[in-house]
Amino acid sequence: MIVLGSTSEVAQAFVEKALQEGEKFEKIYLFTSNKETTERFARHIDVKFLQQSEVIELDLMKEIDYNKFDYINSNVLFCAVGYLGEGTEEGLYDNKNTERIININYSKLIPVMNYFAHKFESRRSGTIIGLSSVAGDRGRQSNFIYGSAKAAFTAYLSGLRNYLFSKKVHVLTVKPGFMATKMTEGLPLNPKLTATPKQAAACIYKAFKKQKDVAYVLPIWSIMMMIIRNIPEFIFKKLKL
Repeated sequence: MIVLGSTSEVAQAFVEKALQEGEKFEKIYLFTSNKETTERFARHIDVKFLQQSEVIELDLMKEIDYNKFDYINSNVLFCAVGYLGEGTEEGLYDNKNTERIININYSKLIPVMNYFAHKFESRRSGTIIGLSSVAGDRGRQSNFIYGSAKAAFTAYLSGLRNYLFSKKVHVLTVKPGFMATKMTEGLPLNPKLTATPKQAAACIYKAFKKQKDVAYVLPIWSIMMMIIRNIPEFIFKKLKL
């Protein structure tokens, strides 16, 4: 299995869930921009599950030498790369903040996804799991820069799913709502709308095994976002969301 964004609590919870369910991986490739943190997780799954892994440094903000990844083969790719950024008004007009949100969530990520997608296509098997966001379902004033990047990522995964279907490769789009993670620490999240990484991992693993195309981590988000998507624009633009 390939894990992009392996410091993510959801990614790590998914790896553990898969191993607990008896999934067998010759090796798990843990791509990360924080090698020290990821190495601790690698030691953890080695001790707990006797699972061999390899930690690989990957910084999306730097030039990537794809030749270094030629030897990697996998049947599952789990992408949990994400960057929320600063959502305040000051953050909105901070171009460095804006560029980082767009680069990490979309523009610098897609070439990496395409590189591995091509490997899956050549082998004509496997599953690609991408964590997008409900923020991409409709632009809202509270986080529309982040939401626009996630909307682009959702569209990419939809097109990739369509393209790879005839090549026997499955693509699953996951849309978490509020998540109790380090990225959202300190934010006033409604507990009824917030999932833990373990809850998310269980939902994602179930969707993975059922070969679903799109999965919301908590079912209530599917209903909420359907309502939000269908509010007429002349009303929606006046709302504080």
